[in-house]
Amino acid sequence: MKKLLIVEGNLSEENNKFSAEGIQTHTESLKDSLYYYTKDLQFDVINPSSDKSLESTKNKLSIYDGLIWGGSSLNIYNDTPEIRRQIGFMKECLKKVRNILAICWGMQVAVTAAGGEVKKADDYHIGIANEIIINENGLTHPIYKDKEKIFNSPAFNFDEVRTLPRNAVCLASNKINKVQSIYFKVNNNNVWGLQYHPEITYEKMISLIEFRKDRLIKSRKVFESEKDVEKHILFIKKEILKANKQKRMVELRNWLNYLN
Repeated sequence: MKKLLIVEGNLSEENNKFSAEGIQTHTESLKDSLYYYTKDLQFDVINPSSDKSLESTKNKLSIYDGLIWGGSSLNIYNDTPEIRRQIGFMKECLKKVRNILAICWGMQVAVTAAGGEVKKADDYHIGIANEIIINENGLTHPIYKDKEKIFNSPAFNFDEVRTLPRNAVCLASNKINKVQSIYFKVNNNNVWGLQYHPEITYEKMISLIEFRKDRLIKSRKVFESEKDVEKHILFIKKEILKANKQKRMVELRNWLNYLN
């Protein structure tokens, strides 16, 4: 049985709002998606922003076969105490955890902790990333075994990696983000990073868009009106008809297999 640590990137307040709306937390989504491939897994969960058990978890990081750090609505350049706690915890993980899968916010935290830079992107993904292209480095990396060279994926991000950590390699890109996935090593520990969300369904992405509708219109100014939001949701619903669950999540399968 593999023992995994899941790191919850969202603040507890955000997760409480998710639950009140009937939306899975990102940790719940991760568990469901990983269990699709195998039930032979044991999970611990930590939220570095608020959990009082953080120090004791730091002391036992080496017991885990792998760590998955999921998404969040935070922006790393805001430099709040909660974000600094996450970066500090990631630095400890980079020292002690052999295999790390860092997804979206998780990748941004890993990049920052390893000396790279994340900034606000010029463009954004709202529920979906189109035409992610695996480059020559990615085609030979185990994370993309059996993955189509060009693919769409659930995604939701306003920020992007601008400067890679030392010795990091970009594995895939699209028109919105030059860095859609990366690989690097720290202290002989492997970090696989994804800017998109193979573990989240398009249906959940639609729920998140509806949940954040007012913010997307008034604060983020991504959409001009609710009509524009509905039009974008219809676009994602068309993708649902074409999408294949196993193809969408193959990166998770490949990471689990890499642990064996």
